[in-house]
Amino acid sequence: MRIWRGDADGGSLGDYTVEVSEGEVVLDALHRVQATQAGDLAIRWNCKAGKCGSCSAEINGKPRLLCMTRLSDFDPAETITVTPMRSFPVIRDLVTDVSYNYEKARELPGVELGPRDADGKRRMMQVDVERGQEFRKCIECFLCQNTCHVVRDHEDNKPAFAGPRFFLRYAELDMHPLDTRDRRETVRDQAGIGLCNITKCCTEVCPEGIKITDNAIIPMKERVADKKYDPLVWLGNKIGLRNKDNDGRTAT
Repeated sequence: MRIWRGDADGGSLGDYTVEVSEGEVVLDALHRVQATQAGDLAIRWNCKAGKCGSCSAEINGKPRLLCMTRLSDFDPAETITVTPMRSFPVIRDLVTDVSYNYEKARELPGVELGPRDADGKRRMMQVDVERGQEFRKCIECFLCQNTCHVVRDHEDNKPAFAGPRFFLRYAELDMHPLDTRDRRETVRDQAGIGLCNITKCCTEVCPEGIKITDNAIIPMKERVADKKYDPLVWLGNKIGLRNKDNDGRTAT
């Protein structure tokens, strides 16, 4: 194995030869290196079941979960190279500072529910319940954020770009039938969805198989375009054809 060792000031790849057993994953091999050759090797991990999103890294240049990448996926003679996620600052070895993602999460407007039904309950169709299930499968491994070239190759884009994980969240809330907040201007102006050119690289690396591009980003782009550029919508707003709700806001 070749493992990146270093910190924010720099580092290099170190070579390690480690015995492995059938059925093991890359994280197992790293733990054995840690136990036998490099006790100070820094690795972030938790569940070892592909559900916590902690052990994200790059294996032979591809963003993957260490605990879900089997050693049997590689040729026995192949050298496995493990490096930290490239889009985020290195803390030490394979551990990166992913606080950028939590900063973007705080910028996202929360849920705004309408009034309850007459019996005090809220109801939604089962098809709408099922539609949102895919979005909630996200384990926040941030592999999609890491592979997105908008931030991976252009560090200066980060302040104006939320990234695919949060476009997924915008879509989940915007498509929720009980949520009344309009986030289209926010996702356009503050989250920078216009910078995404839908290469689907985020979808390709998602360990949960979420169709981020097709089911979240493209529909949100369409909703933003409808509000901003649809001439009929503009005309309807201009001449006041839309009804007003009790709060004086435009009903969509």
